[in-house]
Amino acid sequence: MAGSDDAVIRIGTRGSLLATTQAGTIRDELIRRGRRAELVIISTDGDRSQKPVAEIGVGVFTAALREAIADHRVDMAVHSYKDLPTAADDRLVIPAIPRREDPRDALVARDGMVLGELPAGSVIGTSSVRRAAQLRALGLGLEIRPLRGNLDTRLNRVSSGDLDAIVVARAGLARLGRLDDVTETLEPVQMLPAPAQGALAVECRAGDTGLAALLAELDDPDTRAAVTAERVLLAKLEAGCSAPVGAIAEVVESIDEDGRIFDELSLRACVAAADGSDVIRASGIGTPGRSEELGLSVAAELFELGAREVMSNSAPQ
Repeated sequence: MAGSDDAVIRIGTRGSLLATTQAGTIRDELIRRGRRAELVIISTDGDRSQKPVAEIGVGVFTAALREAIADHRVDMAVHSYKDLPTAADDRLVIPAIPRREDPRDALVARDGMVLGELPAGSVIGTSSVRRAAQLRALGLGLEIRPLRGNLDTRLNRVSSGDLDAIVVARAGLARLGRLDDVTETLEPVQMLPAPAQGALAVECRAGDTGLAALLAELDDPDTRAAVTAERVLLAKLEAGCSAPVGAIAEVVESIDEDGRIFDELSLRACVAAADGSDVIRASGIGTPGRSEELGLSVAAELFELGAREVMSNSAPQ
């Protein structure tokens, strides 16, 4: 049993360099804590398809990993949290959300250019409906093209001259030591990231209480609070990971009138028309211990501002 001290903990992961690097950080941390652990590569539908993520659906990168846990082929799995469907799987628990990498998006452009320097008509690649919608909304006259493949393949599309730029998650570049390729880190005022971007979900069977307790030692409470607010908002909007919804939450220090320092949880979110014709934004502040309520509150504000109409009336371009 994985929870016993002498058992090898089998960690399920996708086979990409980024996925194995991410899972490897968890394996190494478990080994550092005196446990034996190894990676087990699981092929997923998302890895086998070259179709855009918006077409193949939510969960294509995680369903096979979850089945491997449930079938006892592995003891746990490490996911990019933004790839998980918002609906809970009662067979499984997520005892650890480790400290998150920078959740912002990053531009990698030819000639070291930033977004505002790209000429009208420049061709930008992205795999995300959310990124494409927000890029169109900036009104820069950019041409957006679908982008699939591993990170090296995507970066090579720029260095080869096939694309003028790509937009990817900064966290992936950071984990692979490729931050030198970034020509601009996109601030949330320009582009809100995907809910849970930059965060990992460490998942195991609900009944494996020993392993769950061990993994819980890797949990970062601030990251969990932020990701919970973002994911609750996403679920309330009934949107999957490919929907044009952006959100970022963070725990920040505030000072009351008596000079006492306390933590607040801020959440900013948007819903964008896929054609870039409209972007609705909302934000809120709460406490880390009430992250779900904050997510619901900001989602409600987006609905009041017309999010439902924006999402239903715009088709991907």
